[in-house]
Amino acid sequence: MRIWSQASQMAAQTPDERNRYVDFLRSISIMVVIIGHWLIATAYVVNGEMDAGHLLAGRPELHWLTWLFQVMPIFFIVGGYSNAVSLESSKRKGVGYAGWLSARLNRLVAPFLVLLIAWAVIAIAMTALGARAEVTQYVSQAALIPTWFLAIYIVVVILAPLAYEIWKKFGFPSFLIFVAGAAITDFAFFALDMQWLGWTNYLWVWLAVHHLGFAWRDDRLGRVVKRLLFSAAGFAALWLLVFEGPYPLAMVGSPDPGLSNTLPPKMTLIALGVFQFGLLLALEQPMRRALNGLRLWTATVLINSMIMTVYLWHITVMVIFAALLYMAGGLGLGIEPGTNEWWWSRPVWILILFVLLLPVALLLSPLERRGRAAGSAVPAAARQILGAMMICLGVALLALYGYGGGPIPRLDLISFSLVIVGSGISGLLPSFGK
Repeated sequence: MRIWSQASQMAAQTPDERNRYVDFLRSISIMVVIIGHWLIATAYVVNGEMDAGHLLAGRPELHWLTWLFQVMPIFFIVGGYSNAVSLESSKRKGVGYAGWLSARLNRLVAPFLVLLIAWAVIAIAMTALGARAEVTQYVSQAALIPTWFLAIYIVVVILAPLAYEIWKKFGFPSFLIFVAGAAITDFAFFALDMQWLGWTNYLWVWLAVHHLGFAWRDDRLGRVVKRLLFSAAGFAALWLLVFEGPYPLAMVGSPDPGLSNTLPPKMTLIALGVFQFGLLLALEQPMRRALNGLRLWTATVLINSMIMTVYLWHITVMVIFAALLYMAGGLGLGIEPGTNEWWWSRPVWILILFVLLLPVALLLSPLERRGRAAGSAVPAAARQILGAMMICLGVALLALYGYGGGPIPRLDLISFSLVIVGSGISGLLPSFGK
């Protein structure tokens, strides 16, 4: 295959000093997220009616699986490591904050803009064809769920240079400051019923987890034994928080709509991140040796070359495929979720979705590698930050409500406009980047 050959050539040119394990963990974490979403989002046709649900909602005995499939902490840890490397490189090359931020935002936002516009067109088409407003809102919101992480990760990227300087000066005590912020927020959430304050944990929790990537970059955990002890401490904290505290077992979703470990984030995600971090770092040396093999490293390079695209589009592919099966009389959707027959059918379901996702990824992934236009001026940092914050707000609203939903009329139009105008202000649209 040509795509494999190109990835193989790129893999063969990788500098020896690159930590390939970082790229491997990024690719694996996103693949696990994709498979997890494809498993827990159920589509069941009964008497000609579609029942779109959530596998975990009625199956509490499966909640322990989320301790395996909740790997977003790994993605933020890898992000911390990568941002540290990128900041060090920019400093050596004399690239300022504005230039560094511009490159980071471009890779994050460019692939998302295509998804955003595509679903705007789909929502308009569904409305024109007579689809019920709640159906349009449900499917668009489901497809845009993966974008939630952009809203907070962009903020983390904006703060990364400052956070890295703080880490360099204070080390692990700076990590503990963020942990303390999350702990205080959770106390206010549970003990004082200040649930609105819980939303600030998007910063405290994910900055803390992102900080672990800095610790990895500086090799602060040293030997394997120390890394395993760190992991054990994280697991013990997670166990106590869940089984002796007020936190639910599921690390994704919750049977109680008013209580979730992720919406907003809780201390449990920091504990899970510490557990995963120490355990995965204990495996670093043998995995780095394995990744010296060209075949495994080529596969890693290939996945990472389209990582944002496959992540952003995987639910859209599933939604469209399920809709086509429903219009075909519910073909393949008549198996009750959670039954033995349903579980046996999941490998086929996942394989088909990967086959459908691949051409989408090959078509759209070049956007991830698109740099700024040659000769275009880099916008001032303040302008980029203003635009980025508008993007974050628009993304958050669309991930929460989709197209056609929300507490006020035409919120989707406002959200869409925030993203487009914010992208223009940040210099991420061709007409604004000159």
